[in-house]
Amino acid sequence: MNKMLFLMISILTTFSSCQKSEENYQPADSAIMYTMPEESAPHEGTWLQWPHQYQYGITYRNRLDDTWVKMTQALVESENVHIVAFDDAEKKRIMHLLDKAGIPLTNVDFKIHQTDDVWVRDNGPIYVRDQKGQLIIEDWGFNGWGKKAAYQNCNAIPAKIANDQNKEKIDLNKVMINEGGAIEIDGNGTLLATKSAILNNNRNPDMTQAQAEAIFTKYLGGTKYIWLKGKAGLEITDMHIDGFARFGNTTTLVTMNEDDLLDWQVPDEDIRTLYAATDKNGIRYNIVKVPLTQNDVVTTYGKKLGYKGSYVNYYIGNKKVLVPNYNDPNDAVANKIIQSLYPDRTVVGIDVRDLYANGGMIHCVTQQQPKDK
Repeated sequence: MNKMLFLMISILTTFSSCQKSEENYQPADSAIMYTMPEESAPHEGTWLQWPHQYQYGITYRNRLDDTWVKMTQALVESENVHIVAFDDAEKKRIMHLLDKAGIPLTNVDFKIHQTDDVWVRDNGPIYVRDQKGQLIIEDWGFNGWGKKAAYQNCNAIPAKIANDQNKEKIDLNKVMINEGGAIEIDGNGTLLATKSAILNNNRNPDMTQAQAEAIFTKYLGGTKYIWLKGKAGLEITDMHIDGFARFGNTTTLVTMNEDDLLDWQVPDEDIRTLYAATDKNGIRYNIVKVPLTQNDVVTTYGKKLGYKGSYVNYYIGNKKVLVPNYNDPNDAVANKIIQSLYPDRTVVGIDVRDLYANGGMIHCVTQQQPKDK
C-alpha cells in the first residue's frame, strides 16, 4: 500500500479470554501451523471499512463514498460484501447510498464497529487455514504504520470480527506488527515483502530477518522469502509492497517497467531482485509489467497531486477484478493487461482519484475472506 498524506487509524486492545494468545512465541519454532490462501482463491466475501466523518470530516467522507459504492456494486454479484460501519447512523446512510445506486442488499451485511479510517487491508482480519483446512482469523499488531496516525479503533477490528463470526482467533499483537499491504503471498509458499515496512524500528524494533521469517513460516505458511530493501520514510507505509509488486497468481508477478519503478522510487537493487524472482522450486515467475498513469493524478475536485498513479494495487474478486483508474489515458492500457491475466473474471475500473489523494488505492481498502471448505 502507498498512503502518502495524513491518513488513518486508532486501536483498542481488548481480546476474549477464550481465544488463543501467542504472546510467548519463540522464533526458533518455525514449523508451519497455518497457511494463507492466495487472493484469487475462492472468496466467501470481501471486507470494506466504509468512510465516515468522525476522523477527518464530512468532506473527506463524501469524496470517498462513490468509490465504496462502486466497489460494492461490482462485488455483490459474485460474493458477500461485509461492511464495517462506524455506527447505526452511518449504517442507515450507507444503506441509502446503496439503495440509491440500485444495489441489492442480498449479499451485503453490516457490522457496527468504530474505525479510525478505511484501510482494512492493513488493520483487518487475516484469514488463514489451519492444518485441518479450517479458517482461522489472525490478529496481527497494527500501530498506524509506526504510530504515524490514529490506530486504536482499527487495531481492534480483527478481534471484533472474530467474535462476530464466532471464529477462532490467533492473537499476534505482541508477536509482530504486520500490515496486510506489507506482504504478498503466492499461495504456494513464497512471500514477497519490503524490509522497510516490516524490519523497521517503528514497527518491530530489533527483529531480525530470521525471526520475521520464522513467524511468517508458522503463521502464513511461507517457505521461501523474497525480501526487497524498500525505502523507509518515503511515505506513511514505508513502501508497502502492494503498491508496486503483486502476485497475480501462483506463477505470475505483476509489477512495472524499470522507469516506472524508478519513478516510484524503488531502489535499483530491488528492481533487479524483482525481475529475477523465482518461486520455491526455483522457477522464474512470469513477469507482467503494468504502466503507471501517463500523467500526474488530479482529483475530481481539481487538486493536482504531483505524482502518478499505480494500477498494480488492484483487487481480485470471485468474478470481478477491481482496478484503480484515474481518468488517465493509461487506464485502458492497464485494464487490458490485467484483464489478460484473468480470462474468467471481468475487470472493472474504479475511479480512485480522491482516495489516492490520501495515498491509497483499491487493494488498500479491501480484504478477502476465503470460502470455507
